[in-house]
Amino acid sequence: MPLSDRDRAILEFEAEWRRHAGAKEEAIRADLGLSPARYYQLLGRLIDTTDAQEHDPMLVKRLRRIRDARQQARLSRASGSPR
Repeated sequence: MPLSDRDRAILEFEAEWRRHAGAKEEAIRADLGLSPARYYQLLGRLIDTTDAQEHDPMLVKRLRRIRDARQQARLSRASGSPR
């Protein structure tokens, strides 16, 4: 299924949110009209799609790396083992 306008807006926002003044959560609400929790749910699902990968491969790869590193850190903490 091709990316929706909202999907593209989420990817574009994530790629450039640092250019916004203020907190990211405020910018999410103002620019996208979403709660931060909903934004991150949608973004998490979106970066696993082929369409998102094709739309902005560098962004999606970076976001996947960040997510995977965070997940690995959580697993390490939960098991009590050092990195």
